[in-house]
Amino acid sequence: MFHHLSYPMRACFFLLLCFILILPSNGQTGFAVHELSDSIFAVMQGKSYPKGCLVKRSDLRYLTVLHYDQAGTIHQGELICNKLIAEDLLDIFRKLFAAHYPIECMQLIDNFGADDERSMSANNTSCFCYRTVAGSKKLSKHSLGMAIDINPLYNPCVKNKKVQPKNGFPYVNRARTFNYKIERGDLLWQLFTEHGFHWGGSWRSLKDWQHFEK
Repeated sequence: MFHHLSYPMRACFFLLLCFILILPSNGQTGFAVHELSDSIFAVMQGKSYPKGCLVKRSDLRYLTVLHYDQAGTIHQGELICNKLIAEDLLDIFRKLFAAHYPIECMQLIDNFGADDERSMSANNTSCFCYRTVAGSKKLSKHSLGMAIDINPLYNPCVKNKKVQPKNGFPYVNRARTFNYKIERGDLLWQLFTEHGFHWGGSWRSLKDWQHFEK
């Protein structure tokens, strides 16, 4: 049915088709910042937004971004963050997408029951989740939507010889070369630090290579 179209027109058509196929179920697409819709907020209830959550719904934003995986496939990503960093993240992910920087998965952590270990084990990039710091009663920066974990399986958190996620142990040796690895000086590190984020890979008391926070 497309034989009458020129090659450039066919290329444009198939590119448009690809973007249509990766539309999320809520109809949002591309790069955008939104207030939390009723449907998104409902998904979060009892999971990333548990009963007693002290963060106001109005302080959170729903982001949609495009990202490449290591194979070069384009995905529609989504996450929840604090409104104070929403535009920062949008700008960062636009530039990462333009550079084909690989991010394997970016779904709402609610799709994993707001279980951090499950999300990290699936190498899922996420931001807001109302919870305490592992092993303490202190609320994490994720509880405020002011921290993001990127490609966490390959950039685990190590504290007192405990590795999170557990299946991230092979990637504790940062002298190795492997896909999805975050390193000081790489594009992702540069963009986040330029926007004023602090990298967990620079901490002394523990190493959290997946983690950037404000």
